[in-house]
Amino acid sequence: MPDYTLPEKQTVALLTLSAQRDFTLPGSPVRAAGLGHAIPAMKRLVEGFRLQGAPVYHSVRLYRADGTNVDVCRRQAVEEGLRILMPGSFGSELIDEVKPLPGVRLDPDRLFAGEFQKISRNEAIFYRPRWGAFHDTGLEAELKSRGITTLVICGFSFATGTRATIYEASARDFRLVLVPDAVCNSTEDGVRELGRMGVYLLNSESCLTWLNGAEQSGEAA
Repeated sequence: MPDYTLPEKQTVALLTLSAQRDFTLPGSPVRAAGLGHAIPAMKRLVEGFRLQGAPVYHSVRLYRADGTNVDVCRRQAVEEGLRILMPGSFGSELIDEVKPLPGVRLDPDRLFAGEFQKISRNEAIFYRPRWGAFHDTGLEAELKSRGITTLVICGFSFATGTRATIYEASARDFRLVLVPDAVCNSTEDGVRELGRMGVYLLNSESCLTWLNGAEQSGEAA
């Protein structure tokens, strides 16, 4: 019998979620928990995918100062002066650990226009207006146009962007790998819940071993 959830490494892409400085800065109101393990693991994953020539996508959030594109749960705070993920700001930029080159900067105009901003040969940034990376974005069309069947997911934060993206990707029949040590704010129960819906759970080292050719069974219940 075929296993419709089994990851396929020949048609895999890495997706990082909100790997942006505002989630890492001391004193930031959205500073994530677990950065000490998540950032080094994300760095290993991104570098490993680059070495294999596999696609890498960075999904970012950007908040307009007038709050018009902000989730309702944060819109009032932004309207009243909360300044996070502002286009062009230091805090909105990708963390250095996942950039292909130090000088890479977001192009807000292109991102707001729905474009994929190419930052290296097989790597791009795109903007998502809500928690999930498929909501009102071109991600599904982009992946399907390239024959991508499997997504490896990491980033900030588990409770919001990671979980929402996994549900959206599963609803679109993508095969999924979550890398718990490369995700902030995760809980053991929450991660295992995703395993029970067919998401494979691999730590960063096991994921790279699988990507580089050795078989890894992972965990999916």
